[in-house]
Amino acid sequence: MSEERIYLPSIKRDVILASLAKGERLDGRKFDQYREIRLEKGIVGKAEGSARVYIGSTQVIAGVKLSIGNPFPDTPNEGVQIVNAELSPLASPLFEWGPPGEEDIELARVIDRGLRSARTVDLSKLVIIPGTKVWTLYIDIYPLDHDGNIIDAAGLAALLALLDTKVPKTTVDNGKITVLEEKEPLPVTNLVTYVTVAKIDEYLILDPTLEEELAADAKITFGVTEKGEICAIQKSGEGSFKPEEVLKARDLAINASKQLFEAVKKTVGLADTSQQAQQA
Repeated sequence: MSEERIYLPSIKRDVILASLAKGERLDGRKFDQYREIRLEKGIVGKAEGSARVYIGSTQVIAGVKLSIGNPFPDTPNEGVQIVNAELSPLASPLFEWGPPGEEDIELARVIDRGLRSARTVDLSKLVIIPGTKVWTLYIDIYPLDHDGNIIDAAGLAALLALLDTKVPKTTVDNGKITVLEEKEPLPVTNLVTYVTVAKIDEYLILDPTLEEELAADAKITFGVTEKGEICAIQKSGEGSFKPEEVLKARDLAINASKQLFEAVKKTVGLADTSQQAQQA
């Protein structure tokens, strides 16, 4: 993604600022309001888990695949989690063809960091042979339409895909692993969502559209757990946030995360994360 090379006409930015000065946004939303959010799970038949998320016109899909491999040397008794993101120009002219760029890697790292910090997946339960063989969890993220706020949509898609994932049961006999047809839910024990706040001049707004992102001085994204704890922070853009603005943005994010958690739970029929832990 190359937003730093795309400039919003100054007259358009002036229109956005004039609207914000009146306490309004061009699409009629309040400063702390998300666009319509739609969630779908189980959309990719060949994946162990998958999801599609719409935030307004922004659309992201995520898929989860599993394979048996070796653990990392420093975590021999945990499964492996790998997040990849691919930003295709089919989703937006801001994206470019070619190998993963800085923006692809940044998106993947932000999502991965939040999932790890929140310990969303209990990786210790993905061990097949301690110290030798574990399940490797691949989380692939693909934006399909980019109209702003890719990170929040990607985070929701990744979480929902994980909640949709089923892991095959295995047996081990003299070091030989047999993968059974019977499956069980992935051990998802802690939910995390991502909430982005954009700063345009003196104004802080949730869920920026693409035009609002291009008009923004800076953005800050918070990974928020279900308990309202901040587990990850990512700042982007050339502008800066004052300390009091960071605190205000944090409070906006924590409050907004409640809506996202509610949407996820409604989609998967999950009353609380303890249900999932008990099933695993």
